[in-house]
Amino acid sequence: MKAKELRVKGSAELREELLKLRREQFNLRMAQASGQAAKPDQAGKVRRNIARVKTVQGEQSRANRSK
Repeated sequence: MKAKELRVKGSAELREELLKLRREQFNLRMAQASGQAAKPDQAGKVRRNIARVKTVQGEQSRANRSK
């Protein structure tokens, strides 16, 4: 997922995407704790995607405040 794709989405869609990513992060943590981690690089990708979503949310909130 690219930041460019996220900037097109609205705030509700971004919240939904963030919730989905956090669930995925939780599931990956639980799988790793139980020794079932299939793709060890996936946790890092999810973490970076969460950061992207939060960055775009911050950009949008700052843009709305300045209007």
